[in-house]
Amino acid sequence: MTLRKSLFAASAMALVTGTGAFAEEITIATVNNADMIVMQKLAPQWEEATGNTINWVVLEENVLRQRTTQDISTKGGSFDIIFIGAYETPIWGANGWLAPLDDFGDDADYDLEDIFQLVRNGLSADGHLYAVPLYSETSFTFYRTDLFEKAGLTAPTEQITYTSFRDDYVAKLHDPDNGIYGTCQRGKAGWGENMAFVGPLANAFGARWFDMEWQPQLDSPEWNAAITYYVDLMTKYGPPGATANGHNENRALFKDGKCATWVDATSAANDVRNPNTSSVADVTDFFQAPKEETDKGTGWFWSWALAIPATSQKIDVAKDFLKWGTSKEYFEMVGETEGWVAVPSGTRASIADDPRYLEAAPFSATIKEAIFAADPANPTRDPVPYTGIQFVAIPEFQGIGNYVGQQISAALAGQMTVEEALANSQQFAVREMTKAGYIK
Repeated sequence: MTLRKSLFAASAMALVTGTGAFAEEITIATVNNADMIVMQKLAPQWEEATGNTINWVVLEENVLRQRTTQDISTKGGSFDIIFIGAYETPIWGANGWLAPLDDFGDDADYDLEDIFQLVRNGLSADGHLYAVPLYSETSFTFYRTDLFEKAGLTAPTEQITYTSFRDDYVAKLHDPDNGIYGTCQRGKAGWGENMAFVGPLANAFGARWFDMEWQPQLDSPEWNAAITYYVDLMTKYGPPGATANGHNENRALFKDGKCATWVDATSAANDVRNPNTSSVADVTDFFQAPKEETDKGTGWFWSWALAIPATSQKIDVAKDFLKWGTSKEYFEMVGETEGWVAVPSGTRASIADDPRYLEAAPFSATIKEAIFAADPANPTRDPVPYTGIQFVAIPEFQGIGNYVGQQISAALAGQMTVEEALANSQQFAVREMTKAGYIK
């Protein structure tokens, strides 16, 4: 196969020189999520085959975004490969900050067409591909089947409201005396942390970030209803110190048996249902993320992907790693070494339909259906000028989303009222959108 031949040829070149003169070290900035940790574990196979080496820079999600944004926008050139997502990729690609990957479509063995078109589209700009996905996701509700049975509850088969989620399920499952909390939701501030949950929650309540004239709507009754619900839910039924909990912290709590329910990324299912990593693997199942006033925008869409900054001096080596780390062979390697339940989800059609994967991860069909149900182009009840479900696909959103996330986290901590948090958020958003020229 072309991929394997290229790896063999590179390895042979390094051996012929006897000195490693042709070998390169590439620096990869990555988030500390489970799928990326597996990649670090398996990457020595690529290093051995090619003679190249990797300097891993592993960062918490908020820090990763801050570091990579600063480096790429200033053309710092610190990284050869970065893990970024469906928000940054089109914006950075259109700015010329990323190396295009269109030539991946010429490699028959890589089979770019095998990657779901929805995912490829989300990682493209102006007809050019700028990143390739390790996994893609939407959101749904994780729940403990044993706790449901003990409480005499039956999991819903249709999409329920957030009101029902709280009153009919979470409140009845909350058992802090025994170390089990009714629900665990993101509280750590950040546009990609608490706002990843809060954004779809606000959508469910009929809220929107901006109206058709790009006027911020953060002080609307819909936002107030959503954030009041969120603070009430987490204050009454969430774990203590929730403002410190992002995706990874809640994932750890759920796997440790501390949470009865959790609305979060479908990609976490392969870890939560893995008996090698989770204490609740055999008693976890899933249902759709709730709605409220509307079902639009209630399940987010995201991809964690690998991209190459245009400033990299080692683009050819970086591309070789990207082809290795997102190839069919890589996904099969994960299945064979870590168990098929651990294979990254939501990316390749051939993997999603692989009998070995379907047997180990029967929930994968649900994930696939949920991902394709997400519609970033139609995310809200009322019309909006933007695309994106848990984010707004404009450069200014990162700063606005981070600020709003900080205000809502402060409201959750009891440091201010919901009204104060949203008033502050509205004022900040108006200022930023005026400065950027959206508001005339």
